[in-house]
Amino acid sequence: MAVATQSLQELCINSIRFLAIDAVEKAKSGHPGLPMGAAPMAFVLWDRFMRFNPKNAAWFNRDRFVLSAGHGSMLQYALLYLTGYDSVSIEDIKQFRQWGSKTPGHPENFETAGVEVTTGPLGQGIANAVGLAMAEAHLAAKFNKPDAKIVDHYTYVILGDGCNMEGISGEAASFAGHLGLGKLIALYDDNHISIDGSTDVAFTEDVSKRFESYGWHVLHVEDGNTDLDSIAKAIEAAKAVTDKPTMIKVTTTIGYGSPNKQNTAGIHGAALGADEITLTRNNLKWEYEPFVVPQDALNHMHKAIERGASYEAEWNTTVAAYKTKYPQEAAEFERFVSGKLPDGWEQVLPSFTPADKGIPTRKHSEACLNKLAQVLPELIGGSADLTHSNLTEIKGFGDFQKGQYQNRNVHFGVREHGMGAICNGMALHGSGLVPYGATFLIFTDYMRAAIRLSALSQAGSIWVMTHDSIGQGEDGPTHQPVETLASLRAIPNLTVFRPADGNECSGAYKVAITKSKQNAPSLLAFTRQNVPNLAGTSVEKVAQGGYTVVDCQGTPDIILIGTGSELSLCVTAGEKLTAEGKKVRVVSMPSTDLFDVQDAAYRESVLPKAVTKRLSVEAASSFGWHKYVGSEGDTVSIDTFGASAPGGVCMEKFGFSVDNVLAKAKALLG
Repeated sequence: MAVATQSLQELCINSIRFLAIDAVEKAKSGHPGLPMGAAPMAFVLWDRFMRFNPKNAAWFNRDRFVLSAGHGSMLQYALLYLTGYDSVSIEDIKQFRQWGSKTPGHPENFETAGVEVTTGPLGQGIANAVGLAMAEAHLAAKFNKPDAKIVDHYTYVILGDGCNMEGISGEAASFAGHLGLGKLIALYDDNHISIDGSTDVAFTEDVSKRFESYGWHVLHVEDGNTDLDSIAKAIEAAKAVTDKPTMIKVTTTIGYGSPNKQNTAGIHGAALGADEITLTRNNLKWEYEPFVVPQDALNHMHKAIERGASYEAEWNTTVAAYKTKYPQEAAEFERFVSGKLPDGWEQVLPSFTPADKGIPTRKHSEACLNKLAQVLPELIGGSADLTHSNLTEIKGFGDFQKGQYQNRNVHFGVREHGMGAICNGMALHGSGLVPYGATFLIFTDYMRAAIRLSALSQAGSIWVMTHDSIGQGEDGPTHQPVETLASLRAIPNLTVFRPADGNECSGAYKVAITKSKQNAPSLLAFTRQNVPNLAGTSVEKVAQGGYTVVDCQGTPDIILIGTGSELSLCVTAGEKLTAEGKKVRVVSMPSTDLFDVQDAAYRESVLPKAVTKRLSVEAASSFGWHKYVGSEGDTVSIDTFGASAPGGVCMEKFGFSVDNVLAKAKALLG
């Protein structure tokens, strides 16, 4: 495409800068420094290279853009407005960081069309971008034909010093280099300033050498402030390297154009102030009033609308030819992108009776994953180096490796946090993929930010967690989750399951897959130790969160509530109490999250207010259970750390036995 004159390019770049300056000033809050410094690289990228359609933000084959340094959000909002997206108007920019606006303080994919992923917590964005690039590579390998490329786009990222300091970026970048993701291009805004001042106080490593050691192609643009041609040549060179990702270090000046504040921490996260804005306007020869964009700049940037329509029309022609030549593959591709599930998919999930041998619920999980993989080709994922402990291999579908992107078993390595954000990127790619990531339940602590962001950003990731309690055994308290379930249940929009047997494992997966397609994450916690298959458990009733497994005639004297491996203790204790003439109801609570959203009548039918003698049994913290057992109830729980001993010994010593459940129940009954 024809390149604009230098003066017109400068006009567009300064339009980006001053929209950021004016929005932050009006809000009296925000980060103007990054947009002012990174405007040239962003302009070159969006104007000369990126393929997108402003009038169809969800066009499938668009290039994905991630602002990993999400504090600089006004950079992205300015670009969206200037290129003609309907999602961001000049009024939205004037409402930057205000209640209900489409321009929140950090980019949020569920608020603003054109924003691919939610960024802000530093390093998450670059890790999400690895997931986006993996999704593109997987779908291209699966669907493309020599004469028809229907999946063919790049993932571009702008990241900063803070992203490179955060450990998650190292995990993700290392993995991307291993995989050779040639269509991932990261532009590093090398401005040497963070909140504490010069990065020299804490960050003096050679980032380029680090990325080279990861297996990336590394380039350096020494003048990212004014040398637009070098920025363009670097992106061209990056696109020419197809067997490894590229990191372009672009050395810039934070707050470029501000006479007194550029290159200081003072412009990183605070408005310039009226006096400094006047000086900056004079310095950059910007004669326009706040929020006014010169028509020449707007006209040029709006050319993206015509280009975008052309890109999409060209792609539609390719897809039409693909449908004719490859109707079966085309139908599957369309189903993927639609987010629909195939008819009858859930019928593959197994069901069980008490006659079936008791096994660990992690084994039931393995069976579910392998059954689902046969009917859900969009299911892709793996473990953080615990495949044979988590039992997450889907057999017969190969390992996702460099040059083997069509395969579906992902070996994330010991990179829990990176794994989490990468799965979120795959889930948010818009291609209907259902990614899962696995580790021991205790190590959700290593990936908590990514799990939280899956819930916040409406990413349909599925978290497969095993070794769910002190029943894990000999590895001891460092590996035995105690408070973990309670803390995960506290995350809004995350559905946590702790299934008790095979039926409940199938039920949990049924809900989790459905929720993934509804852009909501789930976390499934499975046992290492054997559990019996119980009478009364139900695949279908898991969707209600809690339900009656064993009941009595009339009003119960006591209700026993169990989850996971402890439900069987409740059932056996209930049988003994019944034999002694007590009326007992046993309730399974595989998901408190789902139970809490049932209507009041259903919740009353399971836990009637008239029955105040209630006992919950879970090999985890008591935190949260008083909501269900009330002031007259009690818990069998563990509010200390565990111990190193065989799992059965740990369970016995900490009170998870039928005898202790009986004793606690009898104490309640008086």
